[in-house]
Amino acid sequence: MSSKQPSHSHDAVPAILFDLDGTLIDSVYQHVLAWREALERSGTRLSVWRIHRRIGMSGGLLINALLRETGHEITSADADRLQKWHAEAYAKLVSQVRPLPGAVELLSLLTKANVPYAIATSGVMESARPSLEALKIGGGVPVVTRDQVTPAKPDPDLFLAAAARLGVSIFDCVVVGDSVWDLLAARRARALGVGLASGGYGQDELESAGAYRTYEDPLDLLNHLDEVGVRIRSVE
Repeated sequence: MSSKQPSHSHDAVPAILFDLDGTLIDSVYQHVLAWREALERSGTRLSVWRIHRRIGMSGGLLINALLRETGHEITSADADRLQKWHAEAYAKLVSQVRPLPGAVELLSLLTKANVPYAIATSGVMESARPSLEALKIGGGVPVVTRDQVTPAKPDPDLFLAAAARLGVSIFDCVVVGDSVWDLLAARRARALGVGLASGGYGQDELESAGAYRTYEDPLDLLNHLDEVGVRIRSVE
C-alpha cells in the first residue's frame, strides 16, 4: 500500500479512526470463545486468558502467536482452516453481541457535528457486518477490514487506509482502540492514540503502548471529547 497521505493542516478538525471489536462493540469475549473452539477443533488447548491477550491482532498473526506458545508449527492451509472455524464459532455467538455503552450516541453526535470518522478493524467484513448494523453506521462511513488491507494490526496499514478513505492526513487523526495492538499500530502510523478499557486491557497497559488518554468506554469518551481535540458546538 502507498504511504502517500494528504497534506497535514494545522486548522483541521481531527478525524477519528475507530477500531470495532471491544471499542464500539462488546464482542471481545465472544471472539475469545470462538478462537478457543476453533483451536480445540484442531486439537490445541489454550487458556482463554492467553487468547484474550492476542485479540486485536489480525487473524493470521493471532494464530501464529498462539500456536508459537504451544510449539506447534502451522501451514497456510492450517491457518485458513482455523480462521474458517473461528468464523463459524463466532456466528453462533453473534446474537449475544451488543454495542458498548455510548457507542451509538457517540457516532450519532459525530455525524451530526460533521466530524469525519471511519472504522478500521482487523476482522473481515462478514463478521463485522452485524456490528456495523447494530451501530447504525451509514453507507457514507468508510469501513476498512482485513479483507481489504494486508498486513493488518499491529501494522499501521488499516489506519493509513482509513485516513486515506476520509481524504485526511494521518497526522490529523485520532485513533481509538481497546487493545495494545491498536495503539501500537496508531503509534507506527504516527497518529494520536486514545485507549478504551472496554476490551479488557488496563489503563497502564494501554498508556504504555502509546495511548495519550484512556477512557472506560465510548460513553466516557463521549463525555470527554474536548480532551482529545474534538470540540463540538451544540447540534440539533
